[in-house]
Amino acid sequence: MWARDAATHALGMQLEHIAPGEALMTMTVRKDMTNGHHMCHGGLIFTLADSAFAYACNSYNVNAVASACNIDFLAPAFEGDVLEAHAQERSSSGRTGVYDITVRVRGGQMVALFRGKSHRIKGDVLSGLAAAS
Repeated sequence: MWARDAATHALGMQLEHIAPGEALMTMTVRKDMTNGHHMCHGGLIFTLADSAFAYACNSYNVNAVASACNIDFLAPAFEGDVLEAHAQERSSSGRTGVYDITVRVRGGQMVALFRGKSHRIKGDVLSGLAAAS
């Protein structure tokens, strides 16, 4: 999945940790990621959280997609900040899961809280890798 994830690579995200039901991703806020207030654009914070969510809910090697998500922005992030998005599974039953993602400035302040709901679909992640090769 990582090898095929052009969006996360384009934004300079790094997958720091993955385990069943969880993932940790980081992203350094670049100048081109800031808005007119010189803060990290909220859509990019959302994208980082959404990417961590995607890796956590696909960590069982069963294809999963988002069915719903929301985010609460708590504090700004600025150019040069390294953001960490830690996704943790809260519930998994049948074909659905619920994941909480906390976004923080590395070593410091919480920036956002994201909750995602996943839906498992046909196929597995590793088979997709073979198809992409």
